[in-house]
Amino acid sequence: MLTPGQAADSPRFRAVLERIKVRLPVGRPRTRPDAVAGDKAYSSRANRTYLRKRKIKAVIPEKADQAANRKKKGSRGGRPVTHDTVLYRERNTVERCINKIKEWRGLATRYDKTPESYLAGLHLRGAILWIRSLQPT
Repeated sequence: MLTPGQAADSPRFRAVLERIKVRLPVGRPRTRPDAVAGDKAYSSRANRTYLRKRKIKAVIPEKADQAANRKKKGSRGGRPVTHDTVLYRERNTVERCINKIKEWRGLATRYDKTPESYLAGLHLRGAILWIRSLQPT
């Protein structure tokens, strides 16, 4: 989903998840992943509630200020947020992919003026990365 460069990602969380397709070796693509990993920017009550309703495991650490606010409320603050630290480490695969995409200066700095040309560059970069992954090293 394409957004302005200065816009935050968290408000688009729900819209992105509604468009996602998880491909398995067989069968049609699923629209509900088993888990969603995100950094602390996605740690909001609304995002967690949305994931809980869709029965998707949230692998998102809690922000320090949210934890402090919860603890300040005492027993009314609710239970602490849990997340799978082993699964959270796999998020680094996505971060490395984003870094490879941003090796193209035009994509990293958003020189393209129109969304269409930016998306074309993004698709081209994705195709190049995929072709390179097919070549033996």
